[in-house]
Amino acid sequence: MSDVVVKVENLSKKYILSHQSQEKYTALRDVMANGVKNIGKKLLSPFKSQHSSINTHPSNEDFYALKDVSFEIKQGDRVGIIGRNGAGKSTLLKILSRITEPTSGKIEITGRVASLLEVGTGFHPELTGRENIFLNGAILGMGKAEIKRKFDEIVAFAEVERFLDTPVKRYSSGMYVRLAFAVAAHLEPEILIVDEVLAVGDTQFQKKCLGKMQEVGAEGRTVLFVSHNMAAIKTLCSKGVVLNKGQMIFQGGIDESVDQYQGPDGLDKNNVLWDDIDDAPGNDSIRLKSISISPQRGSVIDIDSGVEITTVFYNKKAGKSLDFTLYLFTLDGVCLFETGIIISSSNDAAEGYFSTKGLIPPHLLNAGIYKINLIVGESQRYVLYKIDDVISFEVEHTATGRGSNTSRAPGVIRPQLEWSYEFLSH
Repeated sequence: MSDVVVKVENLSKKYILSHQSQEKYTALRDVMANGVKNIGKKLLSPFKSQHSSINTHPSNEDFYALKDVSFEIKQGDRVGIIGRNGAGKSTLLKILSRITEPTSGKIEITGRVASLLEVGTGFHPELTGRENIFLNGAILGMGKAEIKRKFDEIVAFAEVERFLDTPVKRYSSGMYVRLAFAVAAHLEPEILIVDEVLAVGDTQFQKKCLGKMQEVGAEGRTVLFVSHNMAAIKTLCSKGVVLNKGQMIFQGGIDESVDQYQGPDGLDKNNVLWDDIDDAPGNDSIRLKSISISPQRGSVIDIDSGVEITTVFYNKKAGKSLDFTLYLFTLDGVCLFETGIIISSSNDAAEGYFSTKGLIPPHLLNAGIYKINLIVGESQRYVLYKIDDVISFEVEHTATGRGSNTSRAPGVIRPQLEWSYEFLSH
């Protein structure tokens, strides 16, 4: 059990980002109109050169998805790869699965690797579920006899008996991932690599997958698991690797890894501001300028203070119906509630800065660490931009309503309810 099966040394993956500047935002109608004008100019002046208003000299930027990452994983380890969106988790798994070549550094892997990185990885959409089991097994290096021996077990686990001879292009995403996971997990790889695809399945199947991965680990095989669900990570994994902006910032026990990732200093502080709006999180529609967490009263966020959540974002395109939604999660990834506000319901949101403010009342949240996901949507149907784990904050313990009790009360919430009593008789 002490043999190293995965060794990563100074691993880096660099991409070249090309930025092609343009004088202003151009709508499709403008492109069509300019095209017609250019045709007319060419007909009138066929030998006169035409110059585009677009700068055709793009600027290039080096972007490191991973930079100088080094770690070792031993046989039988169950390792959670933890990090925010864009931390480099999926890039790391693709390199370990030999889907992507690293820019520099080296990896050494001992044993057969089975990867489940995306829904339907290794499946051919025109083939049936039955045919894809044999195809995927062959890709993983299995012989036909070995696949036949495991076939019934795979089908039973995936729960796709009725659709076994149906082309998988007609499968739902849930059926896809059930069958893909069943093949990857049952064909006895020495190393099983699983990305966040289990989020596609229902809760019952997710529990089933976690149980199977625990079984794989108990048999002395190695599991690498990426998830934003810290409860699942802590249930399955014994060790963790924490990535941040392409660099490894921690490796150790799973509890310490989760604390490093999600503790008060693991995410952003209680006030996050992006000085340059073009570098802020977002896209061509929305940019998040800032988010801050503060107590409604007093100077410390605790059970008595309440919580005030303030955001500023920039709407880059006018004429939309905007809505804003906040999701509050516990440290273990349990969603407590979602709440939000309709900013404009009549397609008249102006281009420019908007601010939102949400208040969580006192005596609702228990002491603990919480994190926030944000969604800016359009017409209450379309997601313009979503950002996970944008900020975290800690609610400190107080003994309000508990006399001199200074211990943390159980439960996620701690409401101060209206109570009354009366003496009835002797």
